[in-house]
Amino acid sequence: MDIQPQAATQSISDDQELAKVLAGVSQQADETLQFEETPATPTIVSSQPAAPAEPAADPVAPSLPTPTAAASMPAADSNLEGIKKDALTELRPLVDKLDLAPDEKFDTYLLLIRSTDDKALIAPAHAAAQAIPDETRRAQALLDIIKEIDYLSAQK
Repeated sequence: MDIQPQAATQSISDDQELAKVLAGVSQQADETLQFEETPATPTIVSSQPAAPAEPAADPVAPSLPTPTAAASMPAADSNLEGIKKDALTELRPLVDKLDLAPDEKFDTYLLLIRSTDDKALIAPAHAAAQAIPDETRRAQALLDIIKEIDYLSAQK
């Protein structure tokens, strides 16, 4: 089998000639690629009467919420949001009293900033970032502070 490219013996310079060549290639492909079609639904012949189909129980598949459960979801979400808001309000004055490593304290401040958009938390978060001993982690924390400042400044 020769896999070397062969030089073209004839130059195709005209669009019409090119179209004819492409049409010939397309026609050859259509002739060589003929497939037998299979019916979409198989025909089953049985001498037994058909029994009613029962859905198989799948113990792993999650059940869909009932209309009653779906109706109560927004109320549950608003209840959770209320609890979250209360917890954030209660946590804010206590963050300085937490005995956490500097990077964990920074993460806590960052969570508070992102949850409340409170600009007053930027300074303590910055101080916590500066106290992080690992330079790589401190650099990432300082970048996060810059991103939050940019985000909060754009929210005016």
